[in-house]
Amino acid sequence: MKAIKISDDIHSKLTGLLGELTAETNKMQTYQDAINALLEQSVILPSEVIARVENFIEENKDTGFTNKEDFVRDAIRYRLERLKTDNECIEVSREQYNELDEALKEMGTPFHSPEQFIRSQISEVLYKYDEFKRERRKSGVN
Repeated sequence: MKAIKISDDIHSKLTGLLGELTAETNKMQTYQDAINALLEQSVILPSEVIARVENFIEENKDTGFTNKEDFVRDAIRYRLERLKTDNECIEVSREQYNELDEALKEMGTPFHSPEQFIRSQISEVLYKYDEFKRERRKSGVN
């Protein structure tokens, strides 16, 4: 058996992982089991991506992310949710969104949010489109 030298931080993480593995499997685990589990569960990201994530977390503490692992877990959960739904997303700049929100309120519109406004516009166009198709069918035009 080969011995490797690890830092106290790594030793602490491996010990924590050993505890988790032992709890999951209800049997004693070794460091080798912990290392194998780490390798099976690991994803290697380019250092530039990791740096961007770390910079984002540092510059946006109000988002609640305290480390890159939490950020990556959240990003994966979010992406999986987006992929499994039948919804489409349209991106609008935050500046435009906020300006639209302000305009809707200042102009006294019946809309409480940009989302409500956009949904109403979609519904209105689809209603008109249904009328258009009915009229076309009546006149015999395909």
